Amino acid sequence: MQSSKRIFASVDNNGNIVIPKKIALRLGVTPHVDIPLTELQDGIVLHRSATHIAKIYLEPTNRCNLACRTCIRNTWDEPQGDMSSQTFEKILSSLKTFDRKPLVFFGGLGEPLAHPAFLDMLRRIQPYASSIEMITNGTLLDQRMVDGIVAAGIDVVWLSLDGAHPESYADVRLGAALPQVLENAARLRDVRSGGLPHLGIVFVAMRRNIAELPEVIRIGNRLGVDRFLITNIIPYTASLQDEMLYGDTMTIPASGMPSPIAPQVQFTRMDITVATAESLFRLLRSFRLPDSLPTGLPLNYCPFIESGACAVSWNGTVSPCLPLLHTHSIYVDGRRRIFRVCSMGNINQQPLLSIWNTTEYVAFRKRVQQFDFSPCTFCGGCHLSRSNDEDCLGNTFPVCGGCLWSQGLIRCP
Repeated sequence: MQSSKRIFASVDNNGNIVIPKKIALRLGVTPHVDIPLTELQDGIVLHRSATHIAKIYLEPTNRCNLACRTCIRNTWDEPQGDMSSQTFEKILSSLKTFDRKPLVFFGGLGEPLAHPAFLDMLRRIQPYASSIEMITNGTLLDQRMVDGIVAAGIDVVWLSLDGAHPESYADVRLGAALPQVLENAARLRDVRSGGLPHLGIVFVAMRRNIAELPEVIRIGNRLGVDRFLITNIIPYTASLQDEMLYGDTMTIPASGMPSPIAPQVQFTRMDITVATAESLFRLLRSFRLPDSLPTGLPLNYCPFIESGACAVSWNGTVSPCLPLLHTHSIYVDGRRRIFRVCSMGNINQQPLLSIWNTTEYVAFRKRVQQFDFSPCTFCGGCHLSRSNDEDCLGNTFPVCGGCLWSQGLIRCP
């Protein structure tokens, strides 16, 4: 995770702005491509083009070895399975055709290390990825797994860590023991080569654990963690609404995109209350803040579309984002919202680039960048807001006005 730095563009004789070639390539800026701009009071924000794939979330499995109280599996009835070798071969075949290598992120709605061929997947995909990241609960990081991860040259390993003490950790991640997870993480720290992989921590904040956030940061520092992501809980069950730390924040249309509070810390919108204030202020004091905070981007902002990402499930379904990878429900203001899976195609029937460039998928990405959806997250809720089928502005499936990611409330690595 890098700190933002000022980069200068130039102006040609015709008054056109010319941005550095390196930046243009990273954002997919090529001739005759429309580039979305956001106008701010004192400038503009140049967004990524929706024309090329820059990041792929791969879900090796939607199985998990734990039974966390915060998990989506508590409310869904989808079949569980592992990505087959045939499906993975289709992914490799697709990646070989890319002009620019994408970042490949092993994650989804399962524990990646639970796939029996995970290390082989890492090794075989490495030549076709600009970088590789993954997320894990850390329980399966034994010596063989750690050695394989380091040998594969993975760039970042994100560790899900929602408690600083064995009792509080086990209260959330049922079936896991914090001392063993920390021992596994330390093993990875000690055997990594050349500073790789980088280690990150993802902390899911809720009422029962927010007081432990400063101690989690200290644990991370001892483990050599150099990036943190603090996100909110997704209320998959009615009871998890009591754990939400953004009930008031969610009802207010935000004017700015959440910015890193320090180069190594990403943060989401959260209520400042008696329950959160002390931990948040202690967190702020733990890091050297930048000289000035970056100007916030408007919300109604999809972190998946804007980063050029797509997601591939264990069975080959290609979706625009992780939230649309599986059908699921959440509870907001006491009401249940159902989000149906959005499939743009299946990699077993069609190469990934062909799916990405279909008329339907291109139109969807442009529609999300415009984000002309009903404001369902804070509107109060009519019957249309109870699913992602349609909204009151006439948009049809899938609609994104009820997405917690688009309002800066939830983040994924």
